[in-house]
Amino acid sequence: MTNLHVTDDGPRDAPVLLLIHGSASSIHSWDELLPLLTGTHRVVRIDLLGHGRSAKPDDAAYGVPKQARRAGAALDRLDVGQAVVVGHSSGGLVATALAEQRPALVTALVLVNCGPSLDTYIGPRLAFEAEQWARLTDEQIRQAMTSAFSRPGYEAPASLVDDVRGMTFASFTATQQGAVEYLARQPIPDRLTTLGTPVLVLFGEDDRRWEPSTALAAYRAVPGARVVPLPGVGHSPMLEDPPRTAEALLAFTGRR
Repeated sequence: MTNLHVTDDGPRDAPVLLLIHGSASSIHSWDELLPLLTGTHRVVRIDLLGHGRSAKPDDAAYGVPKQARRAGAALDRLDVGQAVVVGHSSGGLVATALAEQRPALVTALVLVNCGPSLDTYIGPRLAFEAEQWARLTDEQIRQAMTSAFSRPGYEAPASLVDDVRGMTFASFTATQQGAVEYLARQPIPDRLTTLGTPVLVLFGEDDRRWEPSTALAAYRAVPGARVVPLPGVGHSPMLEDPPRTAEALLAFTGRR
């Protein structure tokens, strides 16, 4: 599918990491993490359909399984046979779905502040009408994004504001609905238990979107899962504390 924007960095003969961003974001959510990973890994980033520089058709299927198939196809086009797949927030849903669809492709999963089930959501209920969406100011977007960060003094990069503004109303609402539907069908820890894929869960302990202690307990119940709480950061560790996030991720991939 050529209407997806994909970047490919690092040594071509190194182990592959596929990084999948969350809703209303793009590959830019990994910008600070990228230079910390490319010394030892080939890092593929993808703008999911409806996001970033990828196409945004109003009539496309934005459900999680469809997004996962597109991500798998992107790796196929790069002739990648195996990868550790990293997903942030709802990107973790896409990563999990890809492991369900392509277990031979996904050698391990890393879920970064990925909500385990709908009943653990504590963030704001964001609902917009089409006319509101068209008139959103930068300040309104930043206000809507405040729950994505907890580190004192942290301000979302302008690129993330641009990512939200670049989405269409149709792609935004369909993406949100797709994530809800996927979680409603089966919680992520149950899916991981069935899969048996090696998994690392990184979770900022100050997350303001998903109840941290409940989420951590749910993931610790997954047999064999490595669960690493990250004190002092919130929903977006790769932006709030890139070095600590990279350290935990690389320690996990080094065991593979």
